Amino acid sequence: MLIVDAVLETYVAADFALWPVADSPPDRLLVLSGELSSRELGTAMAVLTSYNKGQRERRPRAPKDSLEQVGRLVATECVVAPGGLRIRDTVTGVTAVPGCCSGLENWRDWLDLMNGDEPWLGHDPTPRIEHAGAVARLWPDGDRPEGLPIELPLAQLPQILGSVQDRLVGFLGAVEAWATSQTPSIAAAVVAKLDEDFAVSAPLDRGQS
Repeated sequence: MLIVDAVLETYVAADFALWPVADSPPDRLLVLSGELSSRELGTAMAVLTSYNKGQRERRPRAPKDSLEQVGRLVATECVVAPGGLRIRDTVTGVTAVPGCCSGLENWRDWLDLMNGDEPWLGHDPTPRIEHAGAVARLWPDGDRPEGLPIELPLAQLPQILGSVQDRLVGFLGAVEAWATSQTPSIAAAVVAKLDEDFAVSAPLDRGQS
């Protein structure tokens, strides 16, 4: 069985103090869904707002409060997020995690596998795709080819990514509740910004090229 999760890297939230955050998971990857606790949502928003600071300044000053911190996220040109899709094969026990510099905002690129393309999945580790007929073989680290790959049935990709999309929609709903509590004056703008830049609720194009 394949388990595919949208995840955020949580390194940048380690010393965050503007609002309550959760302890980082052992692997530093936070799974996004509508089931996150309030502190886990705080962690997700700490990552997103710290990683995206709006207009670039040479030496940006620290925000004075939560509203200014979240406001910078809304003001940024295009939100990016460290992370992506984590894929686990429960039969073989193999897990592939997003490589460094991979971005959650590109989660839909996995559909390109259906056209024979290979999305860029980051580096260190450097996941590698190998097309083999009706499946795509995903090697968790192409620089270390030993071990088993994860086999992704191409015909099931729309369903798999549809499940990812459903959980991201749930995450947006949770963000709305969190933002309404923390920054009510811009809560709707926060949700709209994340929805647009992460292409969450738009129809999933099952034949994208």
